Amino acid sequence: MFRELTRKKQVLTNEECVRILINERRGVLSVNGDNGYPYGMPMNHYYNEKDGCIYFHQGKIGHRLDSLRKDDRVSYCVYDKGESKEGEWAYLVKSVIIFGRVEILDDFNTINEISRAISANFTLDELYVEKEIEKYAKATLILKLTPEHICGKRVKEE
Repeated sequence: MFRELTRKKQVLTNEECVRILINERRGVLSVNGDNGYPYGMPMNHYYNEKDGCIYFHQGKIGHRLDSLRKDDRVSYCVYDKGESKEGEWAYLVKSVIIFGRVEILDDFNTINEISRAISANFTLDELYVEKEIEKYAKATLILKLTPEHICGKRVKEE
């Protein structure tokens, strides 16, 4: 059902893919948008090692939500900052693409739990996080991406 990577030598192991999902904070979530056009947008995420799912926060209205209600299939691309050897201009970049389905969660406890987990990627200021959750949680949904296929690769930009 899903294509294999053409350049087998560039394939990342599952462990490397998970490490990128844990360590990187953002990616691009693509949905099937209006009139058959893909709609991709940068998103903050939380990768849950226990269930292998990726979580996002989302407002209760908007293009992305409308698209997900019509078609729950998505792809999500995450890539690292890359690295280069001293004296070389070309970076070695590792990326992961997840294909899967999104479930829209409206449970208040889940919204609080996942919002805290996402926030922990950016700040340890618990007071700030609590104020933000108190202010916005009622207007928030959680998107749960259950992977059907994960693949990763390394590319040298030259």
